[in-house]
Amino acid sequence: MKVLVVGGGGREHALCWKLAQSPRVKKLYCAPGNAGIALTRGAACGAVECVDITQENLDGLRRFSRRERIDLTVVGPEQPLCAGLVDQWEEEGLPVFGPTKRGAEMEGSKAFTKMLLRKNGIPTADFQIFTDPEKATGYCLEHGGPLVVKADGLAAGKGVIMAKTGAEAAAAARSCLQEGRFGSAGAKVVIEETLRGEEASILAFTDGRTLAVLPSAQDHKRLGDGDSGPNTGGMGAYSPAPVISEQMEGRVIREILVPTLHALRREDRPFKGVLYAGLMITEHGPKVLEYNVRFGDPECQCVLPRLKSDLVDVFEKVMSEKLEEDGVDVLPDPAVCVVMASGGYPEAYAKGKVISGFNAEGQVDVEGVTVFHAGTAANADGKVVTSGGRVLGITATAASLPEAVKRAYAGVERLTFEGAQYRKDIAARALKR
Repeated sequence: MKVLVVGGGGREHALCWKLAQSPRVKKLYCAPGNAGIALTRGAACGAVECVDITQENLDGLRRFSRRERIDLTVVGPEQPLCAGLVDQWEEEGLPVFGPTKRGAEMEGSKAFTKMLLRKNGIPTADFQIFTDPEKATGYCLEHGGPLVVKADGLAAGKGVIMAKTGAEAAAAARSCLQEGRFGSAGAKVVIEETLRGEEASILAFTDGRTLAVLPSAQDHKRLGDGDSGPNTGGMGAYSPAPVISEQMEGRVIREILVPTLHALRREDRPFKGVLYAGLMITEHGPKVLEYNVRFGDPECQCVLPRLKSDLVDVFEKVMSEKLEEDGVDVLPDPAVCVVMASGGYPEAYAKGKVISGFNAEGQVDVEGVTVFHAGTAANADGKVVTSGGRVLGITATAASLPEAVKRAYAGVERLTFEGAQYRKDIAARALKR
């Protein structure tokens, strides 16, 4: 079959890498892809072909799918999902994996999701929603800190501001509502209490009625070691997260995931795809921080290497509403992903820096390590260069978490580019346990 992956980051490289392992995939495209994806090969499909169509160009992607008779389109990023790509594909009878626009609003609007959770008694932080900067400012100053200010819409994983004081929260709210810090995404804000505990993520395949839960993961959102510095799209992740015990996973499924699916059906928003719950594990149990409607990035890079099942088979079961609760087979070895980012990220950063240390396949020669390219491109000389904020995800698997960490950082040490920055404490919380 012919498969098209939409997107061009580290998550999409991981998806292409996993899909290329399927003997059922005879041709694999990625739009727009990146330098590393173009070097990915499968036994049956050969090299992945990158197509010069942006993820925002839904008309171009649809024409390509029709012309090439694509048998399956897999949507990586949230933007095309929230823009209604799946709806358009389904209207034309084109097979596609992902939720419809109404389902994708779970990520497209934090205000919608918080109201859905409150209405259905699903545990989450207490919150208020504002569009008026004066009312938002007054609330923050009266409430005091700490508070979390969230842009309602899509902000590339950077629309969350942690405020220690009411004054900081008020300034953050004004920056969204008055100064346009996040453009239209920040025209409405959610201001919520700060939850105490340990964060973790659980991703699950769902056909709208059945859940097949993937291994837990823990992302590292802050730029610097010890969870210091500004929020980013994610500086690394590992799987499994020890804070999600078997008992805790059961609670997440019973108290959060299953009630969420029921709530979406009652709202006439049947959800098929990957449901990603960002959680805070508090002393009172799990609470929802956010919902995403696709594979996490970089969680995807450490969860997919642990998936034994053929990804095409799983996708088809979801699309045909024939998913089984034990519908995925998981490998026991833990995985760790360390993100190498451009200097200056998550603010302004330079592009075009040559990356050294790759072999001919865009990888490094370290046992158990796979390099997932995120923001890379090929320059006029054919060299791989930086083209984004998050550049590479160095992922390692091993029989133990300490060994996986060791391998991942051995891979990091092989690669260099001007201004490279990365955290040196990925998985440290788990190792302390």
